[in-house]
Amino acid sequence: MDRQADRGAWTVERGATARDREAGSAKDHRELRVYQLASKCALRMHELSKKFPPEERYSLTDQIRRASRSVCTNIAEAWRKRRYPSHFLSKLSDADMEAGEARVWLEFCQHFRYTSQGEYAELVEDYDHICGQLGRMMAQPDAWVPPASDTLRSTVHAPRSTRQ
Repeated sequence: MDRQADRGAWTVERGATARDREAGSAKDHRELRVYQLASKCALRMHELSKKFPPEERYSLTDQIRRASRSVCTNIAEAWRKRRYPSHFLSKLSDADMEAGEARVWLEFCQHFRYTSQGEYAELVEDYDHICGQLGRMMAQPDAWVPPASDTLRSTVHAPRSTRQ
């Protein structure tokens, strides 16, 4: 994904019409660019943390992995709760908080020289971008409320056929 092209975009990369992109709608949380970037960062943090010294296993390693993964899970939970603006905002706020926590753990990694300057700078930039995207979503929670027909379609499954 081109970093410059991604600036300020909230929504989908695949399968979206121009109208969808303008409206900020997606069919699934995995189509949100903020989720895609958060997921990419969580995977990078996991790989990066494999190089940490053993004495960091139950402190820095565990904390950085939990915080980075929690950004993704909170975005997914926010997506499922988007029909209730206060719940949606709460989960987006939690995702933003976890992104901030991951960024702090990154600062410790840099201080102890567990990351290169390049890895650190790129991840910090990505987390700043994630926080910016989440902030824009929180500023307009009503824009994310799905139409009633979409809500039903995403929560009701077709009946299973029964064997005779």
